[in-house]
Amino acid sequence: MRKKTIFVFLLLVLFITSAYFSYSAYRNFGEAKRRQLLLERRKAAWGNLKSALKNRIEVFRGQPSIIIKDLDMDWEIDFNKDRLVPSASLVKIPIMLSCFCAAEEKKINLKSTLYLKASEKVEGSKVLGDKPVGSVFTLEELIEPMIIQSDNTATNALIDFLGFDTLNVYFKKMGLKNTNIVRKMMDFEERREGLENYATAEDMAFLLEELYRNNFLNKEISKQCLLLLGQQKINDRIPKNLPKDGTFIAHKTGLERHVCHDVGIVYTQKGNFLICVLVKHENKLAKPAKKFISDIALLTYNYYQSL
Repeated sequence: MRKKTIFVFLLLVLFITSAYFSYSAYRNFGEAKRRQLLLERRKAAWGNLKSALKNRIEVFRGQPSIIIKDLDMDWEIDFNKDRLVPSASLVKIPIMLSCFCAAEEKKINLKSTLYLKASEKVEGSKVLGDKPVGSVFTLEELIEPMIIQSDNTATNALIDFLGFDTLNVYFKKMGLKNTNIVRKMMDFEERREGLENYATAEDMAFLLEELYRNNFLNKEISKQCLLLLGQQKINDRIPKNLPKDGTFIAHKTGLERHVCHDVGIVYTQKGNFLICVLVKHENKLAKPAKKFISDIALLTYNYYQSL
């Protein structure tokens, strides 16, 4: 009787064990199938986004260079990403990063002070524009307005402090292929003489993703740079048509005659994406280019909302 009881017990254990593993296999199969279905739907939505972007580009009167990247899936859509474009204020991103590189190498101290020179004061300086020549600033105090309010005087002071040669060396060291700096902000005389600062969508996307992945120097500095970009006060392009609730955007604009740009990282509740749109155009005003950039951002945002 005892042997029969043990035998029945073992059969029961075997049955329960077999049922459990069968159920687990069925559940795992169902979950894998569900994930595959979701992936196929996401791929289809990504393809629809690419078609929508292509259609919008075809009707735009200008020369856009674009990179859109799904940072969760590592998928990329690009158009003319390696085309050289005058960088305008986009060059302020690698200038900021060069300051942090030099500080990390102990070549400068971000607490160091400098005196504002008359030659550095130019238009497009909402923060330093009214400051008198000889005003004293730390390097940290110049980085913030250069990024947040795109202050050109702050930028020129940092360019003078670091020097063109040093900046170009750091641009290469941080991995930029086609971004340079040869003139100060608003120096249109040198621009007419053929000296121009250039960048590509590819280079800007590379820098932004380095920050996003915390690969620039270290996690703390990467986050600090993204937080500065997230306080951007010029929001008439990428953020214009995007909801403010639940969306954080770290970005930097650029604007000069016949060029209009915006590059950044958009954080949404359904996923994060990288967007770089650099535009050359022949319009008298930048309004059509700004609308184009905001349209591209909205199309991409809507892709996430459709998932």
